[in-house]
Amino acid sequence: MKRSGRRNGVAVLRGVALLVGSAMLLFAAQGVTLAQSVQTRHLRDEVKNGEAKFVNRLPTTQSLRLNIALPLRNEAGLDDLLQKLYDPKSSLFHQFLSVQEFTARFGPIEQDYDAVVRFAEENGLRVTGTSENRMLVNVTGAVADIEKAFHVKMNSYKHPTESRNFYSADREPSTDLGVALWHITGLDNLSIPRPASLVKNAKQGPQATGSGPGGQFLGSDMREAYYGGTTLTGKGQSVGLLEFAGYNGNDVTTYFTNVKQPLTVVVTGVSTDGSSLGCTGGCDDTEQVLDIEVAISMAPGMSNVYVYVSDTSDVSIFNRMATDNKAKSLSCSWGWSPADPTSDDPIFKEFAAQGQNLFVASGDSGAFKKKSRFVYPADDAFVTSVGGTDLTTNGPGGPWASEIAWAGSGGGISPNNITIPSYQTASGVVTAANKGSRTLRNVPDVAAEANTDNYICYDGKCAGGWGGTSFAAPRWAGYLALLNQQSSGKGRGTLGFINPAIYGIGLGSSYATDFHDITSGSNGTYSTEKGYDLVTGWGSPNGVSLINALAP
Repeated sequence: MKRSGRRNGVAVLRGVALLVGSAMLLFAAQGVTLAQSVQTRHLRDEVKNGEAKFVNRLPTTQSLRLNIALPLRNEAGLDDLLQKLYDPKSSLFHQFLSVQEFTARFGPIEQDYDAVVRFAEENGLRVTGTSENRMLVNVTGAVADIEKAFHVKMNSYKHPTESRNFYSADREPSTDLGVALWHITGLDNLSIPRPASLVKNAKQGPQATGSGPGGQFLGSDMREAYYGGTTLTGKGQSVGLLEFAGYNGNDVTTYFTNVKQPLTVVVTGVSTDGSSLGCTGGCDDTEQVLDIEVAISMAPGMSNVYVYVSDTSDVSIFNRMATDNKAKSLSCSWGWSPADPTSDDPIFKEFAAQGQNLFVASGDSGAFKKKSRFVYPADDAFVTSVGGTDLTTNGPGGPWASEIAWAGSGGGISPNNITIPSYQTASGVVTAANKGSRTLRNVPDVAAEANTDNYICYDGKCAGGWGGTSFAAPRWAGYLALLNQQSSGKGRGTLGFINPAIYGIGLGSSYATDFHDITSGSNGTYSTEKGYDLVTGWGSPNGVSLINALAP
């Protein structure tokens, strides 16, 4: 699972590196410091090609929050380790690393990390946070200091598709630091994260098979439909949720009171960059609390749900999830358009190395278009992308009866041009029937109920008619907590990144009994097919059968 663009031209790049290194030695001898480019892309195409019209310069005193990321050390060695960690034939299978072990082997060295901290402070930037894995430095600073530190100009531009202005650097950043940087988050706000899917359909009739008010589905209905047992509750496990706003804990309490179910799971808010954990007044906590309610309902005996909050920065949330390493099952129901879709990959690789799995909602706009916005991170190679279905149960609160594709289920070929991961290259995954790509990442991997027939409590009230893959992703996160409980109880530890195993099952003899293969419905461009498809992936979990297949 290599990033695209790293395999070709290696000899040429080595030659260039030798020339550049010689030039740097020469200039250093003459007392000249060369500006170094940051390794990932930052300049937005809309700015580069003039699609976004210049408005004015940002005020020099305006304060911005940035996250300065350093690159992995010995990434080739990490990639080799990941292959062994997920190869059942390897002696290292599922021998996951601790945060300390990962940092010692693959994190930036202390000297480089300390140099970045000094660089920030010497350029007038205030360091607001550091990280245990030495991969991220959080800073705030005035525009004037940011422009000086990174050799850019910060401008305001007219957004090409939204009724607002956005700010952006006018060129790729560079520094006089002398230490390589990976990415600088916060140099633009072209793409503001939004719930990847969240649909309210008040006109749709009630789902007759739900056990909630008016026949709507409750979270506990999903536990019965997709697990159907009682032994596993998620005991000893935790789920981590990514959120771009705070939440009101009273909404969660109200939900479980209204559905007459106990709430014993501890919900812990974690601000990753000083952002507020609360959500009152005009704040909308719909996405945030439904994620909590849904995950807990699937695994009601979990120890904790950690709600990781930042109002601006995905990387600060992901990195805190990694350095905490408390939740092995993670969920994200938000989407955005990154300047560089590889920018979070070092942290996603850390997830995999530490035995963590990230589920991401695939969205509710149907089939991806070439320039679809707000798809990422659902199309990243290191996440489990979750599509949507329309579920029918055998009576209110009853077991699974049937399932078809939800028309809004996000799916298709990566609009961010992310290279196809190795687990999708096996024969039988991409077929002429499912119209998948043999070169780019295909989405989704799995699916779960997402139709607009769900009951939740939010913003001080409760109602049905809600849907979207925002529900599907945390459902799978709760289901993985059950899997991890069983696996850990047998002394095997947690399962980590499940995609390699899922695709192995999909191509194996037990697929029909481990998954509900969805073969009816479409999301527009793509139709469901027997086996894998770009609407529902391999389908939804078939209760205890899939649990026993993944955690024997």
